[in-house]
Amino acid sequence: MKSTTFMTRALLMSVAVTVLASCNQDMRELDQYIAEVKARPAQPIPPIPPVKTYKPYAYEGTDGRDPFRSSTSQGNDAEQVGEGDATGPKPDFDRPKEYLERFELDTLTMVGTFSQDDAYWGLVRDPDGVVHRVTVGDYMGKNHGQITTIMEPEIDLSEFIPNGNGGWLVREASIALDGN
Repeated sequence: MKSTTFMTRALLMSVAVTVLASCNQDMRELDQYIAEVKARPAQPIPPIPPVKTYKPYAYEGTDGRDPFRSSTSQGNDAEQVGEGDATGPKPDFDRPKEYLERFELDTLTMVGTFSQDDAYWGLVRDPDGVVHRVTVGDYMGKNHGQITTIMEPEIDLSEFIPNGNGGWLVREASIALDGN
């Protein structure tokens, strides 16, 4: 057993000596290349580009819309009330809120209509999956949306949107039948 261990160690030593001997190569080529690179004339460094001076922007748009407030006049809104005008149409804040006014309009889905005698109703599903019966004059959506017409393919509403100047914009909206 001792002889095999001795033989293994001797073999490993001879392999290590051979590997180390092969690493000792001639370094003359590398030294010559380094000398050539050092002997080259230095290239001029390009000049640093001039620093542009900062010119502050003077905002002069104080007469226009405040850029930090969201625009509520996108789409087919019709402005009904001027700045600070309290005489134009506005939502009725004294009436009790209806159940469907707690949901955003885009989360409500029309699922059908039905009629009985002379009455006509729309069926609207809320985000919880509950179906509600609505008729013309009912309110739904968070923007004081009042139902104006109920037809087979859609329910039309009239919403009040604040215009940012103390007045209100009237916007027509609709909920299409699910799948349309």
